[in-house]
Amino acid sequence: MKESFKRILILAPHTDDGEFGCGGTISKFIEQGKQVYYTAFSTAEESLPHGWPKDILKTEVKEATKRLGIPKNNLIIYNYEVRKLNYIRQEILEELVKIKRDIKPDLVFIPSPNDLHQDHQTVAMESIRAFKQVSIVGYELPWNNITFHTNMFVKLNKKHIEKKVFALKAYNSQKDKHYATEDFVISWAKTRGTQIGTDFAETFEVIRWVIE
Repeated sequence: MKESFKRILILAPHTDDGEFGCGGTISKFIEQGKQVYYTAFSTAEESLPHGWPKDILKTEVKEATKRLGIPKNNLIIYNYEVRKLNYIRQEILEELVKIKRDIKPDLVFIPSPNDLHQDHQTVAMESIRAFKQVSIVGYELPWNNITFHTNMFVKLNKKHIEKKVFALKAYNSQKDKHYATEDFVISWAKTRGTQIGTDFAETFEVIRWVIE
């Protein structure tokens, strides 16, 4: 993987999905000098806890991706309405086709097609359509997955998980979610690491794998 993939695209239905699903892997890719791009489709203004500014998640995703090392010019933020991405599938597909043309990624990370959230399913399925000739893997969000095929792992070091935790801490508006704790994120990475005999890891579903 280190030699094959140079331009990597992370697709997040909502801000913070990408950091939860593959924040440690993003940190490792940045360390390896790869070009990483991040696209968020909704800033979930309608789902914010009471008292937060409407645009807070836009501010937070900018800070979180900065902490991971993603250049600000590699961040794309849309403001589609949360829980209604399935209403505009064609528009999202057309945007994904534009992103493919502009970025030309050779590896794309998407939510698992088995993710229960309607927005996640929409981004996953339209991404598979848009990037038909590109390697695609699905990232894990265990609170949304009934089934998940752990058929690809990325070995990580403690520093990669620490960077993931640091990035997620940028989301102050989301800190009360039960899966947003540092203990959970570290334990999750340790569990996946144990499965492949290493200290930490993140796991993914292989959807399409293209070998040059």
